Amino acid sequence: MSDSHPMADVAPEPGVRKPDPVLVANNLQRSFGGLQAVDIDHLEVQRHTVTSLIGPNGAGKTTLFNLLTGFDTPDFGEWHLNGGPLVGIAAFQVARRGMVRTFQLTRSLARLTVMDNMLVAAKDNKGEGLWGALTGGWHATEQANEDRATELLERFGLEHMANEFAGGLSGGQRKLLEMARALMMNPEVVMLDEPMAGVNPALTQSLLTHITGLRDAGKTVVFVEHDMDVVQEISDWVVVMAEGRVIAEGPPEAIAKNRAVIDAYLGEHHGEAAT
Repeated sequence: MSDSHPMADVAPEPGVRKPDPVLVANNLQRSFGGLQAVDIDHLEVQRHTVTSLIGPNGAGKTTLFNLLTGFDTPDFGEWHLNGGPLVGIAAFQVARRGMVRTFQLTRSLARLTVMDNMLVAAKDNKGEGLWGALTGGWHATEQANEDRATELLERFGLEHMANEFAGGLSGGQRKLLEMARALMMNPEVVMLDEPMAGVNPALTQSLLTHITGLRDAGKTVVFVEHDMDVVQEISDWVVVMAEGRVIAEGPPEAIAKNRAVIDAYLGEHHGEAAT
């Protein structure tokens, strides 16, 4: 991390304060049948960065994503997006406020076309309301949504499949479609849950380019990943979870040397290519 980076002077320690956090969580807890899946005292995500969330299986990474994005309800705690509280806010409302997520298993609508998958995610569909349908004026919005969808499909290399059913896409193409669809909301924060899982090497590089492109375009990206080579390549900051807790934070080079991380996650394979 260069000295000019906004987090160059941030200490690599759990719960550390960031210069300009877009997302902040406090005392966040979630248990299932007595098992503490998430138990986080304090966590901040710096704006306009790529933050990787890593940890062994069962560390609580996906549960944390579900809590932050409104797909699950915590037992205790609070979290804020741009200073606005998200406790009790439904997932679709969280998305409208500027934070969207993808899933480990893609959720494309298989019996709709690729274009229709994009359009269902668009904001401000005036024709869906009674007043808008009766008074008209929705044609311009519909055209704008189609134009944006086409632009995003071109960016992700899917424009030639716009009229194909989403169920006919490969696993990697579905990952690309899900990311493109998330961007139809024009979010500020994009949460990606294992975007590289099951993707062939050629598409993996494409996804990595898109993720760094989101940051360069002013977005904040948080993603779950197991491949430490990927984490080292594109992350500005890494958060490490184990048994529901954040055990380490820092730039990738500091995390790779952290003894707690090596013991809990990297283990005996430390120093090898973790592919």
